[in-house]
Order: sequence, then C-alpha cells, then structure tokens
Amino acid sequence: MGRDPAAGVGSSAARLSAVVDSNILVRHLTGDPPDQAKRATEFLRSSDGLILVDLVVAEVVYVLESVYEVERERVAELVRAVIGFPAVVVPDEALLLRALEIYEQHRIHFAESYLAACAEVSGVGVVASFDRDIDRVPTVRRLEPNA
Repeated sequence: MGRDPAAGVGSSAARLSAVVDSNILVRHLTGDPPDQAKRATEFLRSSDGLILVDLVVAEVVYVLESVYEVERERVAELVRAVIGFPAVVVPDEALLLRALEIYEQHRIHFAESYLAACAEVSGVGVVASFDRDIDRVPTVRRLEPNA
C-alpha cells in the first residue's frame, strides 16, 4: 500500500514532490468534471512522492459523502485505494487505515473515527467529546465534560 512508511515524510530516502489537495483526488475518483478528472488521473499516474495528509483524507471523505452521496463502504474502499497509489506517501498510514476501519465498522463520522484511532494509537484511549457516537467504538472511552 502506498510507499514504504519508513521512506515517508521527513525521511531523506523519500523523493517528495508535492502535497496533494483533495480536489485532485475527488476529480480522479468521481470523473467530475471530465476535463479536470482526466488531468487529475494523468497527474496521479505520472507523479511520484505526493504527500497525502490526514486533513485532505477527511475532506475527500466529506465531499464524497455529502456532494456525491457515495455510500460509506464505497468511500472507505476509494480512500484505501488512494492510500495505496504508488505515487502517494502517507505520514501515518496505519493511523489512517484504522480511522477508515472505525468509520466503516462503527458507522460514525470520519472525524470522530480519526479521533478514536488517535486515542488508540497514542495509548490514551480516551476522547473528550459531547458526541455520543464515539460510544460505539469499544476500544476507546468517551469523556464528556461535566455540567
């Protein structure tokens, strides 16, 4: 999947060329609009060392869900495919993949899925939030501020 994380962002072994924006990925994934989609696809095919940051993944998920009304399972599948592109370098691939897994399995928003994955990976195991959807994730505890 993607590039070897050991040769990821910050490594002298990585040849990084650009940070990729969500609009490039969304155009490629949706084919909309056709001219930009074609250019985006060719760019992704011919590039190397494109940094995919977590915020961009969150935006791709949001746009695919809200604008294009793509089903959750398909969104997760598409984002996993993007993470696996040979041209893509992900700073913390395991974290993003875990966030996608939580998003898909526990059916909560991607942002909360990402927070739950961060809580797991960090060892903290707690997310401070008013969002009760986080309670669906059995591996973390939600901490709600007292009234």
